[in-house]
Amino acid sequence: MGTKTTVMLGLRIVVLTLLLFVCYSIASVAVGLTDTTQTAEPMDGIVALLVVCALETIVLSYIIIRSRWTGWQLVVTIFFVFYGVKTFLTLSETILFLYYLVDILPAEMIYKLFMQGAIIAALFSPLAVLIHGRMKGAEESPEPNRRLVMPWTEWVWKLILIAVIYVVIYFSSGMFVFEPLAGEAFQEFYVGLQLPAWIIPLQMARAMIFTSLALPVIRMMKGEWWEAGLAVALLFSVLMSAQLLLAWEFMPERIRMAHFVELSSSGFLFGWIVVWLFNRHHGSLRELFQ
Repeated sequence: MGTKTTVMLGLRIVVLTLLLFVCYSIASVAVGLTDTTQTAEPMDGIVALLVVCALETIVLSYIIIRSRWTGWQLVVTIFFVFYGVKTFLTLSETILFLYYLVDILPAEMIYKLFMQGAIIAALFSPLAVLIHGRMKGAEESPEPNRRLVMPWTEWVWKLILIAVIYVVIYFSSGMFVFEPLAGEAFQEFYVGLQLPAWIIPLQMARAMIFTSLALPVIRMMKGEWWEAGLAVALLFSVLMSAQLLLAWEFMPERIRMAHFVELSSSGFLFGWIVVWLFNRHHGSLRELFQ
């Protein structure tokens, strides 16, 4: 990559970061969420949001630039993964703990948060594809795309394995990453918390949603398999955790930062495993370990 190309890429990312910041502002005002974050100084909140926007822009830009797809197909895919990971999956977990299990999150805010995420993704996705110059043009590589082409039996056992792996990572990261980092704040914040029996099948279902969001990224990415692995790993880590860098009135700082480390590390690991597993072709689970 030449100097001029690098500079232009940097400028596009800066512009998109500012545009994403504007999208956040528009969406927050539109749904009445202008006071969801609180900091001692307003400037601290602005800087934190700019950092979040920069991180999310870099991840989405990497996927757009390295995508085989272009035009509205790419726009819809970016919206799908942006909204799915950042809003749908993140909020489903937030609602489970802060509303259903410990009753901290007000019910009226849930709808607003879902709408805010949809507006942000809808505004930003076409802008990102347009500014990176991917609204027009054909796939560069003429060779057939063989990714994710496998017998249905292989799909079945791999999806089951992914569900099991996600549950293991989910509980392990909670026990060995989040709780130690949160310390006494964990007991104070999640006082009386008892996980219901249906938490395991629920997390398996979430693993399938994660996977459905990873599949189009795996399919559309150019280059070696590890590029798709990096893209999905960054999606699952950065988009899941970046917004925890924002101060939130419903979550103490120590809990937020413990969750940030937990989600970013576990999301990266899980995303990488999903792509690695789907990149390898095996007729059975036994062959995976041979």
